[in-house]
Amino acid sequence: MQTLLVASRKGLFVVRGTGAQWAIAAHHFAGDPVTQVLADPRDGAWYAALRMGHFGVKLRKSSNQGATWTEIGAPTFPPKPSEGPLAEDPTPWNVDLIWSLSPGGAAEPLTLWAGCMPAGLFKSEDGGQSWALNRPLWDDPRRQGWFGGGNDYPGIHSLLVDPRDARHLTLAISCGGVWQTQDAGRSWTLTAAGMRADYMPAESAEEQNTQDPHRLVRCAAQPDHLWVQHHCGIYRSTDGGERWQAIAAPKPSGFGFAVACDPANAQRAWFVPAIADACRIPVDGKMVVTRTDDGGQTFTSFCEGLPQVHAYHLVYRHSLDVAHDGRALAMSSTTGGLWISPNAGEQWHCVSRDLPPVAAIGWA
Repeated sequence: MQTLLVASRKGLFVVRGTGAQWAIAAHHFAGDPVTQVLADPRDGAWYAALRMGHFGVKLRKSSNQGATWTEIGAPTFPPKPSEGPLAEDPTPWNVDLIWSLSPGGAAEPLTLWAGCMPAGLFKSEDGGQSWALNRPLWDDPRRQGWFGGGNDYPGIHSLLVDPRDARHLTLAISCGGVWQTQDAGRSWTLTAAGMRADYMPAESAEEQNTQDPHRLVRCAAQPDHLWVQHHCGIYRSTDGGERWQAIAAPKPSGFGFAVACDPANAQRAWFVPAIADACRIPVDGKMVVTRTDDGGQTFTSFCEGLPQVHAYHLVYRHSLDVAHDGRALAMSSTTGGLWISPNAGEQWHCVSRDLPPVAAIGWA
């Protein structure tokens, strides 16, 4: 029996099953927007991030698989300086959205990281009871060159902690490129070399600080192998993100938001193609998932079990995920669809087409 957490505009759904047999087992926070979920592999705790509008962002934690939930601390910015270079910062100093949640290393059981919008990075060292803004990244003058990709402000949506060294973090920012720290956030390096932003003027298209990676993932077994679904195509790195290689756009499209990488095989990754920019719907109204098994040299398109006529499902960046076995995949959409594949994406089974718009999913 496997468990999937589904964060939606109207609450958190718990889905359980195996193979082709899946069902919704529970519904938490009914009516409340849930923007991110985390099932902590270190202790099994579940975290849910809520976006409560006028009441701000909230974090809930369950230590018993959803039987009970406790409110814990949520990231907040320190007071904005009244003088100095940041006094004129046009970015709001308040957390509008918790966009990514990641556990720290195995040897630091109480450490959590949160990436937010606006693009602040926060760290907790007490299991989420309190949070501190990472000032070296926030105070970096290059942050003033970031901008929102489809949102009013930039945000940190992908946050990877190196399983070999918890001091090494890799972030993806829309729109602000890929950033890395080797010393737990005391210093940062911009590492988006090789990416190209076709939405920028030609002379600045390769500027690393204005790249728009939609989603960043890594292979658990080979952590130096990373994949990015970028606004302008697919990229891959085999040197820990120091440099990025563009992958030729597969049919039907190289545009999309989501990417998942096989945890045991760095050559295998999945994508959900769509029509670019303002349209943002499946090509020809047919929903497909593409998979590469050779590091992006070739792709196979799969559609069995997915809607093929007037299908306008958009899959957000956190709405495609592969389980630890590398076989089970889950995918959800902005129009309330949820599908699960038991065989690496080759066939899909519909769990529901009636959910609220889904923001994120995660295997527990």
